[in-house]
Amino acid sequence: MNGYDICYKIVIHGPDSNRISYSSNKMKSYLLLSILFCGTLFSCENKNNVRYIFFLHNRFLEEHELNDAHPEYGRAEYNEIISEFQKNGFKVISEKRNGNVNVREYAQGVVRQIDSLLSTGLKAQNITVVGISKGGYIAQYVSTIAENPDLNFVLIGCFMDSDMEEIPDINFCGNILNIYERTDPFGVSAIARKENSTCTITHFKEIEVNTGLNHGFLYKAMKEWMAPTMEWARGNY
Repeated sequence: MNGYDICYKIVIHGPDSNRISYSSNKMKSYLLLSILFCGTLFSCENKNNVRYIFFLHNRFLEEHELNDAHPEYGRAEYNEIISEFQKNGFKVISEKRNGNVNVREYAQGVVRQIDSLLSTGLKAQNITVVGISKGGYIAQYVSTIAENPDLNFVLIGCFMDSDMEEIPDINFCGNILNIYERTDPFGVSAIARKENSTCTITHFKEIEVNTGLNHGFLYKAMKEWMAPTMEWARGNY
């Protein structure tokens, strides 16, 4: 068992619930029991009318507190982003990661969470993994490991042309939305990855935004990327 397995905590946010944290060792069974018996995390609604977002933040927050400001981009609006998803009816599964986590190992943990939800009968298309910057690379590995063409993914500011050579083991799978900022050198079109992937990609779309904020656009709860993300999560491809 590595340090990630020991330290990992998950936070679930819903439109009608408070935040609840618990350790990863009991996470799978807790998720399952909560859904089956309509516990405090989930209301007794038709599970296939519920849409989940797994939100994976950037690297800056791994090494800084929520109120710390990036010298160029300012404060990362983690809570505001989650609140916006929540206000729009999504149940959000997220945590503030600490330390420089291993991207692939962390993705394996997310896949286990997804499998727990799917085991209750929830449809894969009701689950969307949203990742910004480093969180987007984690999301790419979730796509690769899960190999589920019905899952939704929104990748934000997390692909560079050099990734094809430097990270050759990523294989897109699922419905993929790639959002990047025109002035951001850390996010460009990922069509090369899509064309190189061997798994089923039923829906693929790219959106270039033009906020002029460089990589800082993903630090903010901006409608430019949040609105299309939520449309994708609703299945409006």
